[in-house]
Amino acid sequence: MAKIKTTWFCQNCGAQHSKWQGQCSSCKEWNTLVEEVVQKEVKKSWESAVSDVPLSRKRAPQPQLISKINTTESPRLDTTNAEFNRVLGGGLVPGSISLLGGEPGIGKSTLLLQVCLNLPYKTLYVSGEESAQQIKMRADRIKKDAVNCYILTETKTQNIFRQITEVEPDVLIIDSIQTLQTDHIESSPGSVSQIRECTSELIKFAKEANTPVLLIGHITKDGNIAGPKILEHMVDTVLQFEGDRNHTYRILRALKNRFGSTHEIGIYEMLGHGLREVMNPSEILISQRGANLSGTAIAATMEGMRPLMIEVQALVSTAVYGTPQRSATGYNLKRLNMILAVLEKRAGFKLGQKDVFLNITGGITVDDPAIDLAVVAAILSSNFDIELSSQHCFSAEVGLGGEIRPVSRMEQRVNEVAKLGFDKVFIAPGKQNFKNLGTEVQAFSKIEDLVRYLFS
Repeated sequence: MAKIKTTWFCQNCGAQHSKWQGQCSSCKEWNTLVEEVVQKEVKKSWESAVSDVPLSRKRAPQPQLISKINTTESPRLDTTNAEFNRVLGGGLVPGSISLLGGEPGIGKSTLLLQVCLNLPYKTLYVSGEESAQQIKMRADRIKKDAVNCYILTETKTQNIFRQITEVEPDVLIIDSIQTLQTDHIESSPGSVSQIRECTSELIKFAKEANTPVLLIGHITKDGNIAGPKILEHMVDTVLQFEGDRNHTYRILRALKNRFGSTHEIGIYEMLGHGLREVMNPSEILISQRGANLSGTAIAATMEGMRPLMIEVQALVSTAVYGTPQRSATGYNLKRLNMILAVLEKRAGFKLGQKDVFLNITGGITVDDPAIDLAVVAAILSSNFDIELSSQHCFSAEVGLGGEIRPVSRMEQRVNEVAKLGFDKVFIAPGKQNFKNLGTEVQAFSKIEDLVRYLFS
């Protein structure tokens, strides 16, 4: 056994220091160094946990000519979850390791357990946070006839690998990486060194056994995944599960994906029996509002590569107090202030002494500049108290000069508008030629022209 030594790790970035100091020299954060006892051993492999590892899993990598490397892609494992497959890029890649993060209670464990129960492959679900009885209770609410799912409640990696050699699962799920610990490191679970060492062992297992591994990770109060930043660099895919806990909708997006695009998103609805896949989110995000309701406009936006129709609500009223209020939910407040300044300076609307409240329905947050035109239409509709047609849609960016500017992927947006049956869509002038869609396309270059058309 090697000599035991004490080192200092930064809890923010994972940098290692030989002695304590007030500020981390790597990330410049203060009071983040924590002392940990590190014990190094000669054998550091997931295979060291057992002695009877099959020889077929052992391989000695040899240098190869790049022209001789086989580029044939191995088939992905279908998770039977269309939204999950979409975000991963088509399914689980054999030998990959993915990290799923999200706020407490958002549904991370429910999502992976639901995927685990529906997989047609032998799956091992390892939990370090819940007992087997608790997992069984949740599984009964989701699906009662799962036959390929094995549950293991364990936190020591050596015991986990010993069970892996007996079960030989096709997919491994760890809930969560912050609860694991290895005998190679003498520090508490969740510390920087434990997370890094356990992840390293799991990566080595995934690559050598060609088994996909899914990890659940905790996040900090700032919304970042807990542990060293190197954790996100080590894994192949980083997924973020987000949403408002006061709403039922959840969004799964990829922050990093070595095997697919990071522009795809998956949308779920949290129900009592689990997460329901939302195949057509536009119909859910647009409310069935009644007549004579001003201040509402429909925008065609893009979430990743997916076109969505969202409802923008605005309320403009005379300021009761001296300073007008500006509030935005699901939209950038600074961009709202910019649009109000453009309306006042370029279009001549006196909104400086009025309260303006803006809301994106559905509890989602949108940063696509294409909804600027819908924001303008909703604000002016509320200001004039004139209702906009529910069959009209808007998709364009607004510039500081009051001009209406085109946005990317306009063909996809207009096709989605036509598919959902809208009568008319307002966009910026461009080279696109939209014909035979069943939806009228109106192009305007200035805000004044659009206002004259809508409210004159």
